[in-house]
Amino acid sequence: MIFDNLPLIFVCVLGYLLGSIPFGLLLTKSAGLGDIRGIGSGNIGATNVLRTGSKGLAAATLVLDALKGAAAVLIARTLVYDQDIVLFAGLAAVLGHLFPVWLGFKGGKGVATGLGVLLAVAWPAGVAACAIWLLVFAATRLSSLAALAAFASTPCTALILEDFSVVKLAFTIAVLVFVRHQANIRRLLDGTEPRFGRGKTGHA
Repeated sequence: MIFDNLPLIFVCVLGYLLGSIPFGLLLTKSAGLGDIRGIGSGNIGATNVLRTGSKGLAAATLVLDALKGAAAVLIARTLVYDQDIVLFAGLAAVLGHLFPVWLGFKGGKGVATGLGVLLAVAWPAGVAACAIWLLVFAATRLSSLAALAAFASTPCTALILEDFSVVKLAFTIAVLVFVRHQANIRRLLDGTEPRFGRGKTGHA
């Protein structure tokens, strides 16, 4: 039976390894800015990279984190024909970003990587999520609220535009993103979550 599951096992391992590449950490270290885990919230994502003062590195981290999620899906799609297996590869990439073995399973919050997966799996739902992120962020200057709104919308968007397997993937990624944003949610409820453009960017 294990041989029947080899394609699933392979693409999940591949997706996890791609997702676990800590681009934020690698870019800041290569730029001589030290260990990003010792700055701000200690997160390895683009928001925390921005605290180094380098918008370029933050943008590069955002793009690369999204690309690794998309790459996991696209590579899996070229190797197997089973859509469900392809979706598992995308989920594995998000889990790799959240819990990278190289960093003691302490990674990012899954926003960029999750969006990359959604764009590769079902681009209309991914584009809708990106649009909601941009609109909420433009209105509130709260990166965390924008991310939560974007991912909260994805299961509903997928339900309208895609098949149920994509809905399940979108819902699972949304749950993971919400779990990783627990501290942000508490600050949002307390009214203490820092806004971009008002002094320090605060917690990622």
